[in-house]
Parts: sequence; C-alpha cells; structure tokens
Amino acid sequence: MANSKGKRRRFGAVRKLPSGRFQARYQGPDGLTRSAPETFASQTDADRWLVRKEAEIIDGRWRNPDDKVLFGVYANAWFKERDYAATTRERNGSALRLHILPTFADVVLSEITTPQIRRWRAGLLESGVGEPTVAKAYQILRAIMNTAVDDELIQRNPCRIKGAGAARTAERPFLDVTEVFQLADAVPARFRVFILLAAFTGLRFGELAALQHHDVDLDRRTVAVRRSLAETRTDGILIKTPKSAAGVRTVAFPASLAESLAAHLAVYAEPDRTGLIFTGARGGQLRRNNFRRLWLRALKDTGLRDVHFHDLRHTGNTLAATGGATTRELMQRMGHSSVRAALIYQHLVNGRDHAIAAHVDEQIRKVRPAETDDASGT
Repeated sequence: MANSKGKRRRFGAVRKLPSGRFQARYQGPDGLTRSAPETFASQTDADRWLVRKEAEIIDGRWRNPDDKVLFGVYANAWFKERDYAATTRERNGSALRLHILPTFADVVLSEITTPQIRRWRAGLLESGVGEPTVAKAYQILRAIMNTAVDDELIQRNPCRIKGAGAARTAERPFLDVTEVFQLADAVPARFRVFILLAAFTGLRFGELAALQHHDVDLDRRTVAVRRSLAETRTDGILIKTPKSAAGVRTVAFPASLAESLAAHLAVYAEPDRTGLIFTGARGGQLRRNNFRRLWLRALKDTGLRDVHFHDLRHTGNTLAATGGATTRELMQRMGHSSVRAALIYQHLVNGRDHAIAAHVDEQIRKVRPAETDDASGT
C-alpha cells in the first residue's frame, strides 16, 4: 500500500482527503481491508494509529471491529459469573439493573467512552439518586470494564473519573453506655440482651440472630461467631457462613453481662444445643423488618433520633479502641480482616480480648453498678 505522497509503506496506507484530514487503512488478518473509525488531523497521527494497529495484530490482540459485543450481553454474563454472597448479589444486581443497564445495555462495549460515563454519572446524581448508590454503580461498571480489558475486548477501561467510586458519607454516631442501656430497657425484655451484646461485643445483626446455645460460653464469657443470617427478596432467610475467614471468630463479652445473658438463655432462648438464642416475638427466626418496628419505637421513647442498629457495632468498636486495643486486635474482634484462625485463638490465649471486654465492663459499672451486682457476687 502507498501513502498520500506515493511512498510505499510496510503496513497500511494513509491518504489525504479533500477535507484536508487523513485517512488510515490496513489489511486485517482476515484479508479484508478496513479504515480507521476516525480520520486524523495530520499524517503523523494516522501513521501512529497504524503502528498501534500493526502491534495488535503481531501480538494477537486484534479484534474484528465487525464483531459488535453489546454491553448488556457482556454485563449480564459477567454478573452471573460473580461469586457473590446472597445479599451482595441482590444489592449489586439491583444497581446493575436500575442504574447501569438502562443507559449502556444497547451500546457496543468497545464504543463506551469516558465522556459518556461522566454524563451518565452526572445524570444519576441530578435525578436524585443518592451519592452512595451512584458510587456503588460506578464501582460495578468499572469492574465490568476491567474484566473486558482482561478479556482483550477493549484496550483501556473508560472508567477514569477520579473519586467517582468513593462516596462521602456522614460519620455515623456512637452511643455512650448510658444511651445503650436506655435503648436496651426500651425494647421488650426478650430483646434487651440482644441490644447489649450488639453494643458491647460489636456483633452484627445477622451474626446475633444466628447464634445458637453452643456458641455461648458463660464460664469463659465468650461468644463464637460461626454463621450469619441474611435476608433477600428472592431467597428469603438464609443462614450462611461468614464470607471471610476473619468473620469466624470468638469474642469476649463484659463480665457484667453474664448474669443477664444466663437469664435470657433460661427464659427466651430455644432449648437444646443448637437452639437459637434470639428469636422473634412469637418464636422462630428473628427478622430484620419485624425487629425494626421495635427499634423505631425504642428510639422514639428514648429520644435517640437517627440511630441505626449498626451504630451499636460502631459503639462497640469505639469502646474497644479506647481500651487500648491495637489495630489487629480490633480487626479480629470485629471480623474485619482475613486474619487466620491461629491468630484468633492466640488473642484468646494471651488474654488481650478479655482485657478489652474488661475495659468495656468498667464503662458499664460507672453508670449501672446494679447491673453487675449478681455477676460479681456482691
């Protein structure tokens, strides 16, 4: 092939158009001659494009531009291949279905550009979609396009908007010990210890709801987290193992809760070794929606507005941190990292986890000495 000046080229050809712009053409591995999808302002730019195209062919990265892969087809296949936990699958599936596919489903994967993504993101925010939801949708879109790069369907991920995947959320409050007991005393008696353990051990709602008799050791004052409850619209209630190794852990609870927990086990828990410790008001599995009504009523009665149940976990983490827990100890206690099981047992052996629980116990004694009378034998 020859260029616009008649000089023969080793690969491809460039010609000057009547408009003054330059067109690049090349012969693909299939023997067909194709033009670049755009024209160029200078011959140098056209030459550079041909150099990159030749490199794709030599390296085996060339893709037939006639093979149009729609984003929607690729994204749905991508999503089916993800090994998500049930709740994560439901949440991410909703973001994909509601906020990503309506814009990009029928767009050719390789034709999605950064300006398109920028306009899509701005449109979601302008329409009133919350920033955390938009950030989650962007994270999913970016992950899909990263896989497309790995599959060599596109050369570069167009999700290049700095900070778009991070949502600025208001810092959640944590309660003091007095407020925790106010909430615990405001809910029905069968849920009192549920509130106290959530705040003073940092266990999640699903972890507490899945606790069984054999998970609690009153003598050692520990709770073993081995499973968690999850709820989805499609599958209903699921009892699953924690999604990471760190989620399986043993957490010490304050001594001042031992008597209350023992009484709860005797009165409200299901019998037998595998019986549930916490059940609904009518027995059976404790459900989030049913408990939420009781929680909102307790907030109203105590005047503690805008407090989420998950803020009790934040409270427990804060109390442990003020007790001098190291970062690794906090991660173990809260189940936040991939800490190996040996490290979990080591924490229990060396007594630091009980030291953390003892510090929390001191905070309780300052405001509720009567709570500890029976536990201490006084």
